[in-house]
Amino acid sequence: MSEPRNRAAAERGPAVGAGEAKRAPAPLKRLSVRAQNVLKELAVELTGEQPPKGNWSPSRELLRALTAERLATARNCGPHTIREIVDWAQGCGVTIKPVIPAGGSLSQMWADLIANASAGGLTAAEIAGALQRSIRRKSVRIPIAFQVILVKILLSSFE
Repeated sequence: MSEPRNRAAAERGPAVGAGEAKRAPAPLKRLSVRAQNVLKELAVELTGEQPPKGNWSPSRELLRALTAERLATARNCGPHTIREIVDWAQGCGVTIKPVIPAGGSLSQMWADLIANASAGGLTAAEIAGALQRSIRRKSVRIPIAFQVILVKILLSSFE
């Protein structure tokens, strides 16, 4: 048998990820490579900043310019990366507020939107938020690619 299987668990060290889930975000904690890459792309778009290759920390100006909508529609930025960036920004003293309230089913969300639209109170932000939530949940009722396009159109034309 291979040597690692014969070693005792204590000799192998702590399990991967043990004790990391509850750590409080801090500005000194490094962002993952994926989160850095997402922020590098957004830095060019939002602030015109040209981040260097390799390890990099986003500027406060970029963190203040970030919105939950931008993160939700950014390339390679899924729910885990969004959470990491939001937590990291919070550790730096910048709050990025979520647009979409947590909880509830998609069918209930769509029913609420239909009711708001019938009452004439539907906003572009509500539509974009609902579509972003549907994208994150990978709903097949509305094709994902079409949802992404709709969100981008709504965000760009109503800002």
